[in-house]
Amino acid sequence: MSAVVDRTRGNNEMVKRNEIEKGRKENSAVKERIINVAWDLFSEKGFEATTLNDILEAAGIAKGTFYYYFRGKDSLLTTLSVVLDNYYAELDKELRDEDNAYDKLMYLNYKVHTMIGEKIDPNLMANLYSAQLLHEDKGYLLDRNRYYFRLITKIIDEGQKRGEIIRSKSVDEIVRIYSLCERALITDWCMNNGDYDLGAFSKEYMPMFFAQFKA
Repeated sequence: MSAVVDRTRGNNEMVKRNEIEKGRKENSAVKERIINVAWDLFSEKGFEATTLNDILEAAGIAKGTFYYYFRGKDSLLTTLSVVLDNYYAELDKELRDEDNAYDKLMYLNYKVHTMIGEKIDPNLMANLYSAQLLHEDKGYLLDRNRYYFRLITKIIDEGQKRGEIIRSKSVDEIVRIYSLCERALITDWCMNNGDYDLGAFSKEYMPMFFAQFKA
């Protein structure tokens, strides 16, 4: 009898864990759908012109569901890192193991900066950078646990091991400089009100900034 009770208890606990995991995945999917829909609308209509009702309708959710995840439309601004990291994850699948690490970095830079230039308003991007400087948020763009930083770190680490990236600087130092160069390019684009093609500009100048790290 004891064995049967233990087996039943174990099965119940497994069912409960499966239900919790299922609920977690569903919540994550809903939150990500809201984020993706919102940024699509910000790109299409602009942040100010996009209303909460626009987001609710496009995401197919009720207002209560939205407020379960976000305090309001403004709180969606801090989710830009999610949008960017999702794109980095897509691009990561295109990278081939045999490709040179330096070339991978330049490819990622060009593709992501092209996406930013096409889909994100420079004034909105400037406001997000300003919030980082004023510590009005939690520094989400610089979170080293982001997919972006983990991917760049992996590429540079592998590049050093294969003799494609210099070894006179540590991986962490090179990651920091790489991300600094990217922010410099975006900052200049913002300061010029997006008057030029960010992707094309980055494709020309990022190699000039980063060439010293190519072995």
